[in-house]
Amino acid sequence: MGLTEAVGKGLVAVDTALFIYLIEEHPRFLAPVRALFTKADTGEIEIVTSALTLLEVLVVPLRTNDQRLAARLRAQHGALRTPDALQLAAAISTGCESFVTNERRMPAPDGLRVLQLSEFA
Repeated sequence: MGLTEAVGKGLVAVDTALFIYLIEEHPRFLAPVRALFTKADTGEIEIVTSALTLLEVLVVPLRTNDQRLAARLRAQHGALRTPDALQLAAAISTGCESFVTNERRMPAPDGLRVLQLSEFA
């Protein structure tokens, strides 16, 4: 079973790493991530993430002095950890049944399936 089959239909929460893998065209994870986003483009699923994703995706450009982007605090203080709990809260509060991540330590709260991207690449 592939990732797109595993998530099914409806709302699917995704972790920041999936956006980074898509943007950077990660050789191992690009195929399943692209398939997931394609499924969203066709309207079969709706992807949900927290506002933290934008913050985390912007860290590298800010560290390389790309002044056009925001999230300066996170970029300047790399030791700050973004709580996984906020990602899960976004998934739960929007009614998602699945959360796709590559974070091995991500817990699976009641009613939310946590799918590891690495198992589908």
